[in-house]
Amino acid sequence: MSALWALALAPLPLAGAVLLKRAWDNPGPQRPWLILGGWSLLILALAASVPLMGPLRGPCAILAVGSTAILAFVAAGVERRNARKKAARELAPEPSDRRRVAWRGWLRGFLAGPLAGVAALGCGLAVAICAPGQIQTRMVIGGLIVPFLWAGGMAWTLSDDKILRAFAVLASVATLTLGAAFLKGAL
Repeated sequence: MSALWALALAPLPLAGAVLLKRAWDNPGPQRPWLILGGWSLLILALAASVPLMGPLRGPCAILAVGSTAILAFVAAGVERRNARKKAARELAPEPSDRRRVAWRGWLRGFLAGPLAGVAALGCGLAVAICAPGQIQTRMVIGGLIVPFLWAGGMAWTLSDDKILRAFAVLASVATLTLGAAFLKGAL
């Protein structure tokens, strides 16, 4: 019965992926709405799966079926190229056009290192403390995602030109996840 619910909910993540792809392809005034709609459909599919299939099986089934549907969507856009044809040589990408300021480098290093690490640790703790399931499973998953989230936070922070946006996102993720973990642990 769970498989039928997962297949019935599969169009939601697929439609979310279509909206996110459309937002990626066509930047314009409707782009924020497409992004909001795409993520909302993905979250709606996860939220709808919990009462229909259970708190553990539902999100896992939706993530598996939704990922497969999105993979088919991505595979439909694959283009075949001639491997023997030489690609035109391109110059290396230009670094940011902003002038170099010492405090920006130090701030970017702080954001990429300690603050991204605290945000990743907060996510791992939130999963280990707040997620449903066995405590051993939650601890393993929470511990395994920390290095990947930290690396992703570092890469994103170092490649983004907007330092304040990176600070706002990392600080709010750290505050929300650590706050949720400590509130759940205190109760």
